[in-house]
Amino acid sequence: MSKCSVDDGIRDHDYQEEFVSNSRGMSLFACRWIPSNGKPAKALVFLCHGYAVECSVTMRDTGERLARAGYAVYGVDYEGHGKSDGLQGYVPSFDALVQDCDAFFTAVVASTRSGDKLPRFLLGESMGGAVALLLHRARPSYWSGAVLVAPMCKIAEEMKPHPVVVRVLKAMTSIVPAWRIVPSKDVIDAAHRTQESRDEIRRNPCCYKGKPRVKTAFELLRVSLHLENDVLPRVSLPFLIVHGGDDKVTDPAVSELLYRSAASQDKTLNLYPGMWHALTFGELPENVNTVFTDIISWLDRRSGSSVPTSEAADEQERKAKHDELHCDKQ
Repeated sequence: MSKCSVDDGIRDHDYQEEFVSNSRGMSLFACRWIPSNGKPAKALVFLCHGYAVECSVTMRDTGERLARAGYAVYGVDYEGHGKSDGLQGYVPSFDALVQDCDAFFTAVVASTRSGDKLPRFLLGESMGGAVALLLHRARPSYWSGAVLVAPMCKIAEEMKPHPVVVRVLKAMTSIVPAWRIVPSKDVIDAAHRTQESRDEIRRNPCCYKGKPRVKTAFELLRVSLHLENDVLPRVSLPFLIVHGGDDKVTDPAVSELLYRSAASQDKTLNLYPGMWHALTFGELPENVNTVFTDIISWLDRRSGSSVPTSEAADEQERKAKHDELHCDKQ
């Protein structure tokens, strides 16, 4: 394991990078945003990024905002993603990907001072929402809660491939698993509302921009069906879902299904009319602020943190202004 600290010029939190080894001997890139000046963290937050992206750039704003709010934030690039080892954009086993996250996240908790006493939350975006749900089911009582941002937890009915196509795809995984031949729409344009964020993704060499590889597409399909059929009704941890009403990448109706199906007693669904898929990186600035205000408020309430009096009035005013923008079901 190697570590390096990075001075990003911001004094209200510290940023660090490291490389860790997984059980298969691969080097995985990991990073963390920690409250500075020795301030104790309110809780630990573990990031699960989406397909074809990574943590240090596309989830940087998430890490920074949460660290400034008092949270210790940890992320790891999956195999085949970001700066980690593996063929870019290739997911040979979703199960192994989840196991890598589980091993790294639990190692962080074990090595962090008072880590076993602090609340610990998962934050998964898109495909990372599926990762977060599977991590929860692997250790049902381990996590204090999860924030799911436009989670990929079921394939919309109109998007499901014909069973014949599924059989052909499965057969191809044993012949040409890494081939980039699966047709798909331009997800970058569909997910990101602002041209600035689209351009940043396209400039980022750590983001995969090719067609989905055969085995990757099959693994995503397999996991989506598993979540739909076996996992959603068994979700029992507290969770917040935030989802754009105009999301064309993951269906908001799927988040509504998760909200209705889950066994959790503490569950919240925020639907934001007019917003797109990339809520934390790619939306209009005022919309991003709204989403993060809701996320941090939810985390604060479940980590035993009270909102300072000077901010409470601002929060109530913001809520009143934005009630018409999203519905909050509890």
